[in-house]
Amino acid sequence: MKKALFTGLELTIVTPSQWLANLVRESYLKDYPVVVINNGIDLDVFKPTESDFKEKYGLKEKHVILGVASGWEKRKGLDVFIDLAQRLNDHFRIILVGTDDKIDRQLPNNIISIHRTQNQHELAEIYTAADVFANPTREENYPTVNMEAIACGTPVVTFRTGGSPEIIDETCGTVVECDVNELKREVERICTSNVYNQSQCIERARKFDETKQFMRYIELYQNVGVQL
Repeated sequence: MKKALFTGLELTIVTPSQWLANLVRESYLKDYPVVVINNGIDLDVFKPTESDFKEKYGLKEKHVILGVASGWEKRKGLDVFIDLAQRLNDHFRIILVGTDDKIDRQLPNNIISIHRTQNQHELAEIYTAADVFANPTREENYPTVNMEAIACGTPVVTFRTGGSPEIIDETCGTVVECDVNELKREVERICTSNVYNQSQCIERARKFDETKQFMRYIELYQNVGVQL
């Protein structure tokens, strides 16, 4: 039914990631033009934001590893964080944002659980306080959380899944295979070697400006209109 409805139309397909564009070209939509326009974020909100977050949670002497999701499950790598927490020594502490009481019952004592933030400004404070943002996702298109972390000056390490690696370049993080040992190794390297700095991350974040991405949609509509 979908094929009957979506073929034979004057259609240009937009995807947020190159990964998804490649999948479209393998589907029955392969004869349509495909344009990649990445998602964007508000860089006036997501930027380095100082706070007393580390002091509040007793983390001044710890390396902070952050994970953020709107719904934690295996698909988002909850089990990976639980495994990682057991492998790291006491110099590290994992923070998970977006949890709930049910998730809390699964977490070891060395993971700090934050159910929700009051607003995006508070979330930017937490991103900024972290030493590294970890995204061990197993299914992803073009994750907003990666962009938000980088815009706040925090490097990212992500699994090589979906469009998540497309956000990362050599200035702001690394991509690893879906293996907790590789994730641990890279988290430790980033936290202890200062291989990435805040200014490099902020420069990379210019690519994520939501206004620029919005204008790309406007330009696409104008160009398609001219062609028609």
